[in-house]
Amino acid sequence: MNADEPTILATSGGVVPGTRTRWELGPLTEFAIDLAGIDGRRPKVCFLATAMGDDLSMIHYFYDAARLRGLDATHLSLFPMPNIEDVTGHLLAQDVVWVWGGSVAGLLAMWRLHGVDDALRTAWQAGVVLTGVSAGSICWHVGGTTDSFGPELRPITNGLGLVPFANGVHYDSENQRRPLFQSLIADGTLPAGYATDDGAGVLYRGTRFVEAVTESDDKHAYWVERGPDGSAVETTLDTRRL
Repeated sequence: MNADEPTILATSGGVVPGTRTRWELGPLTEFAIDLAGIDGRRPKVCFLATAMGDDLSMIHYFYDAARLRGLDATHLSLFPMPNIEDVTGHLLAQDVVWVWGGSVAGLLAMWRLHGVDDALRTAWQAGVVLTGVSAGSICWHVGGTTDSFGPELRPITNGLGLVPFANGVHYDSENQRRPLFQSLIADGTLPAGYATDDGAGVLYRGTRFVEAVTESDDKHAYWVERGPDGSAVETTLDTRRL
């Protein structure tokens, strides 16, 4: 069973330190699995570490966490060549597609080179839940702020645009994130959008925002828009504790 409408959970979190593994699934990722409406079988989750250059250690940590959780786990790699022949068919067979962080610029380039962008759109429209952290959050949006090009953050404006908003990640933990996100919205480089503290996420059904959720009481999500005077206006959202 897939979600009953296109669903995205865009986050700045999703894992917690593991006891027997490097990390385990956190409440945000568990929520993404719940959104798929699975009953009576193991959840099918495909992991994409494209933004980390398909780093083998990250894929290994995913499988460790997946075994512990009891997932029917797979991964999609693009280096040195795609490991799956029918990418669209494989993604359509999943309950959740989980995208890891890293270089969102590199992720978008590789996805477009191999047609993964179209495959993900098809899966999203079919009700496969899309989730991810950092680059794996920004990618679903029009754009956001990124360190893909170096330590000084820069805008990224060529996201998949499945939802018509900007996205700000790591909003409370990296000093450049909040002011740059606000300035890019104020000057029109980015459209209005949603930002998340580490440990928070935003849920979309179709292209509409539904709610903000968090793994911790002190973490929040925000709506940032351009005000009448041309400045950025930030609103802290009601954020539900998972």
